[in-house]
Amino acid sequence: MKRLIVAAGGGGDAVAAAMLHAALYGDEDEAVILTYAWDRLLIDPVPGPRGPENFTGLEQLTPAVWAVPAEAHPIPPAGSTLPRLATELPHTFALIDPQHGAEGITRQLEELVSHLSPESIDLLDVGGDILARGDEPTLKSPLADALTLAACCQVNAPIRLLVAGPGLDGELPLDELRGMLGPLVHTFTARDVEPIGSVLEWHPSEATGMLAATARGVRGTCEMRDAGLPVPLTDEGPTVHEVDLDDALSRNQLARAITTTTTLDEVEAHSREICGYSEIDYERNKAAWLKDQPPVKLDREAVLSQLDQFEAEARSRGVTHTTFRRITEALNLNGSLREDLRQLLISSRPEQYDAPLWRITSTPE
Repeated sequence: MKRLIVAAGGGGDAVAAAMLHAALYGDEDEAVILTYAWDRLLIDPVPGPRGPENFTGLEQLTPAVWAVPAEAHPIPPAGSTLPRLATELPHTFALIDPQHGAEGITRQLEELVSHLSPESIDLLDVGGDILARGDEPTLKSPLADALTLAACCQVNAPIRLLVAGPGLDGELPLDELRGMLGPLVHTFTARDVEPIGSVLEWHPSEATGMLAATARGVRGTCEMRDAGLPVPLTDEGPTVHEVDLDDALSRNQLARAITTTTTLDEVEAHSREICGYSEIDYERNKAAWLKDQPPVKLDREAVLSQLDQFEAEARSRGVTHTTFRRITEALNLNGSLREDLRQLLISSRPEQYDAPLWRITSTPE
């Protein structure tokens, strides 16, 4: 049987979709994971999502849908985690193309449903920002989720909206989300994380990393992103809840506004009007700033000294864990050094590696 899982925000949602498939459906079913090719600037220095024209080696599934196999390559300077995901995981990763707005994604979904006749269709969002109104001051990245929500609500097929790890993306606080969450579908365990264990060693997603960490039993407060957002790691972290799709649409102002859009530019314009910004603008500005930064090499002693200072300050804020992206940003290192930094820290202080997070020790060791 075929299962179709739509990774609402791309990035780490695609990894979480693989974990969800294994937990709910097991090995007997095949999963097609429909996802954006939209990675952090440290992976893809080109702002915004990538389309089929940004890859070589894609496989056409339907007239409007292309799969990203292990042999595919992003065309430089673009980058993408999808080919490596296709290498390490057994699923088919199909590409959401947002260039034709919500109507284009709706067409992609309809073609896939017709082509696959899937046993089930799940729309998965890690964190729950798909339930945002659009005006919340903590909201950072509403565009991708709103697009997939708008498209899914127009497809003539039963689609189940699932929110995993409520609050773990650092956008909508758990207290705000609780009243919107429906029935508990699953609680991830350490065993559920095993199929994606190798991916977590390199994938930069912070929210899915925290989802996996809470499934493995990690508890505390994790600091994430360049802004150092504190995210509670609680027993609710590894849960998956169903949410009524129509209720989500009625709440999400941006999703309702972009239902009939036919270009990504239109979607961005609505985002600026409703949310006050487009996250692609943020990426454009950050990419321009990063372009002017001189290359820096890792100095082991300097990095460990800076880490000691960062950890001391984090402890004073009540932080117990952090992400490698957060450390990279806090130490003012280029994002391209994230993996080198990770290897240095794990080899130097392996006892603090609470995979895939970094544990802030209660007292300096």
